[in-house]
Amino acid sequence: MEMFDLSLIWAVIIAFGVIMYVLMDGFDLGLGILFPFAPDEDARDVMMNSVAPVWDGNETWLVLGGAGLIGAFPLVYSILLPAMYIGVFLMLAGLIFRGVAFEFRFKSRRTRNWWNAAFAGGSFVAAFAQGAVVGAYIEGFETADRVFTGGALDWLTPFSVITGLGLVAGYALLGATWLVLKSEGHVRDWARGLIPKLLVGVVFVFAVVSLWTPWIDPGVWERWFDHMQVIWLLPALALACVIGIYAANRKGRELLAFLLTLGMFIFTYLGLLVSRWPYVIPPDYTLWDAASAPESQFFLLIGVLFVVPIILTYTAWSYWVFRGKVRVGDGYH
Repeated sequence: MEMFDLSLIWAVIIAFGVIMYVLMDGFDLGLGILFPFAPDEDARDVMMNSVAPVWDGNETWLVLGGAGLIGAFPLVYSILLPAMYIGVFLMLAGLIFRGVAFEFRFKSRRTRNWWNAAFAGGSFVAAFAQGAVVGAYIEGFETADRVFTGGALDWLTPFSVITGLGLVAGYALLGATWLVLKSEGHVRDWARGLIPKLLVGVVFVFAVVSLWTPWIDPGVWERWFDHMQVIWLLPALALACVIGIYAANRKGRELLAFLLTLGMFIFTYLGLLVSRWPYVIPPDYTLWDAASAPESQFFLLIGVLFVVPIILTYTAWSYWVFRGKVRVGDGYH
């Protein structure tokens, strides 16, 4: 165990799990955000059927990241949950509403509009709460003697509201590019028309957050401007993805537009994480301060090394089996 930094290994595993969740679950949250603006019920049916075979499997990454976090870095739970209890509760409530609506909408007729609203509202609330939690993490927490000492609404600030709305716009963009990839006809044309508009919103929030982040505290400023030749590659790559999305959408390169949207998310999240590295509870506690005993981390690592390949395998297989376009009238329920 002395040959490896187990805390660093676990930080990479958890970051990988979180990014995989954002990428895999982001587009179906995005479809929910776009749900009220769909041209008709046939379009909404296609939107749901495009993710029906895979959406619940995508949640596995959220469970993996959460379980790994409590096992490898228990101090994170003891501080971050009291600090962001309301935000986390809203996220989970939104996911529950979305999940229930997903199942009941297909079986209802008279109350379908209510389930449509529950699906859209749950998706919006979950996406906004996730973005706000990320913003609160970037800003840091008030702590003393390994205990959170701030207030219940400290997570809700102008910066976290911007990051929350930014993630809503980003998920909507991811949902639109996914729908273009998976649909045809008037549904695809509608989704393709949304992409340039959503890109404008995403770029605006991207610029605001990128300029705001270095001003949060002197340490973040120093991190960005003392290593410009390295760190600034991340926002530059994210911006290149944005330009690529616009060009690919105009040329009808559906898969490329979706993959570039995934790339935009990856580079943006890496940029935000680098701003606070190696603090898992900024501005006071590093990942080594928050780590559990090496024996516990090593024991958990053995299980993860078996579980992650299985998750990756069945996820890839399910996407391969249900590849191709979803047409009006198709369904898996």
